[in-house]
Amino acid sequence: MGHMLSLSAADKRPAAEWRTDAAALRAIAQMAVNVELFTIPLYMTSLYSIQGFHPITGGGTNFYQGRLWAGAKTSAAPHSTNDKAFNIVFSVFIQEMLHLQMAANMATVVGVSPTFTGAPLQDDNGGWLCYGPDKSVIPGIIDLKDTDAHEDVAVNIGVLDETALRLFLAIEQPEADARANIKEAKRKDYFPTVPFKKWKYGDPLPLFGTIGWMYQCYYDYLNLKYDDDTTLFSKVFNGKAVQNDLFNGSGSGGHPMREFMGFETTIALTYPDIAFEQMVQMMDAITDQGEGNTINRGGGLLMKAVEPKYQPSDAALKSDYPSYSDAGKLLPSADAEARYGNDGKDHYERFGELQDMLHDLVTWPQWLKRNPTWTAEMLTGEGLDPANPYGLPTPADVAGALNALAADKTGSLPLLSQAVVGAIHGVTSVLDGYWAVPAPGKTAPLFPFPSMSGSGDRMSTAWAILGEAPDLSMSLPPPASDALYHSCQGIDFSGDGTNSCAQVEVFHSCRGSNLCRATGGCGFVQPTTGGGNCSSAVATRAPAAASCSANGCGSGGGGGSPGGTCSPPVDSTLYSAPGDNKCGGFGGCAVPISASQVFPRAGTMQLFDFVDEPGVGWKSKALIGPDAELQFSYGEKVHTVAWRAFSAVMTARGKTPPANPPADDNIRLAFPPST
Repeated sequence: MGHMLSLSAADKRPAAEWRTDAAALRAIAQMAVNVELFTIPLYMTSLYSIQGFHPITGGGTNFYQGRLWAGAKTSAAPHSTNDKAFNIVFSVFIQEMLHLQMAANMATVVGVSPTFTGAPLQDDNGGWLCYGPDKSVIPGIIDLKDTDAHEDVAVNIGVLDETALRLFLAIEQPEADARANIKEAKRKDYFPTVPFKKWKYGDPLPLFGTIGWMYQCYYDYLNLKYDDDTTLFSKVFNGKAVQNDLFNGSGSGGHPMREFMGFETTIALTYPDIAFEQMVQMMDAITDQGEGNTINRGGGLLMKAVEPKYQPSDAALKSDYPSYSDAGKLLPSADAEARYGNDGKDHYERFGELQDMLHDLVTWPQWLKRNPTWTAEMLTGEGLDPANPYGLPTPADVAGALNALAADKTGSLPLLSQAVVGAIHGVTSVLDGYWAVPAPGKTAPLFPFPSMSGSGDRMSTAWAILGEAPDLSMSLPPPASDALYHSCQGIDFSGDGTNSCAQVEVFHSCRGSNLCRATGGCGFVQPTTGGGNCSSAVATRAPAAASCSANGCGSGGGGGSPGGTCSPPVDSTLYSAPGDNKCGGFGGCAVPISASQVFPRAGTMQLFDFVDEPGVGWKSKALIGPDAELQFSYGEKVHTVAWRAFSAVMTARGKTPPANPPADDNIRLAFPPST
């Protein structure tokens, strides 16, 4: 049955208690962000353990026709068990991103600048602390050792199997089932009433028992009434809260329709009473989509299906997320089928359905046992042009790289793990600023949408090579403040151009998350003035140009959307060369750069040199003269352009660059390109 306002929360409290209550409320708001964020790498890891292949596609783009890459994708006509299972987990994965957005938007309204990095989920350098074979706590919710049915289940990433689904069901468990599952002696430790007894600022929160009860406590705290005839919400309401929208924004950047017609995914801040009702509606949406309950203010019944108003619009999903063939032709939307076809059921029900599919499901570990050697035929589809007009690595080249990496798991496991961690960190590191009020003179980044696609590509590639999950606890080494890093193979302005590949410290997958100058990647060329965006996302604040500080990294937005394309370039625009961007946020995306990445446009790039000034650090300096600019062509390989930019800058320094770029590194061959 649904939740009701706690009797203890209905009693008036002394007004002097409101600051303690506000601290508890804000701790819950941050915990809600933590819980939603916790599920995303967890579900994503199992999602991409499902075996499959996919082409690289984009509207009007046929660069990669006839080429396949390791990794399953959504299906517009899911016939096989793998297709159906991938669609189901994908639909949950995307809804968790929606929940994260709404949790962050709610947090800012009650005075929290939400954090997406660091403890308790991650270490300071992006490694994930909350997963492992010895972990048993779903953050903020429950210690599975305190349960009867899940005491042997580890809170760990892994292949999609019975163990993973038992964990997922424990996460999404409805309240009645969760209460019955907790050992009798431990029940007193869960399902706290509001206000929390003897709680004071700085104390840890009690464990809630279920995600739904966490939101019930959130709701109860918002409703606390005081003897001065105010409520806690009226005291904490922030009318200038940052709100961001990736789902219901429309009319810009390839996202023409709002996805959810029945509720708002941002909070209108003009009137507090309207803002309150929208927050409650968001809590209802999260709990109904997850466990099938809604926050209830007067009784009610558990719905077997997600209420229609909390389901997305099929037409909107099709319009916002079109699918294309590898020849650039419009196809039925696979993402729309995956989401609309499953979002009528809550997460708990969807994961229950998956249990019945496991006997027919094929995961990468199972497939690799039957197919221990990669061949060109596995990576070749229909329509491959034998003339290879763009000079791309062949399917045989990619198969050879996969075999070489698989033969050296000792070296491949940490490298691939850190590539995945860097891609995910490309999201979380930007989100800290995305939901924060910018400092004076600074600008907020835009959402790094390609990082989500890029992290999935890297995750699926890791599964296909290793036959096991990457180690998400492997954090990236912290970058040194006095070093000039390089973005890809051989492109090292501090060295001689013979490096094997990008430095691990700067692994990332989106422009918004490249940390500093010279570490920009590929694909989406960005103006040297900053502020460019290739995203379908729409922020409710106006985007501004990125900035660059005198001696370090600037802040800048980035973006792109899976399957989308950037807006057409203006002829007079000067773009940033890969590996030669003047500051953080001004580069492209995806480091290491895929050996198959090409530019989908032609244009002109401004070249920069980098000078280490004593007491200041590395500064960028635009080249001047006839060799200050570089022309790049439609379909030209990104690393080729990066090498030409590197060589031109080294020549301008009076140094002789190597005559030829190094041969493509195996990890660059293995990673698919961005679109």
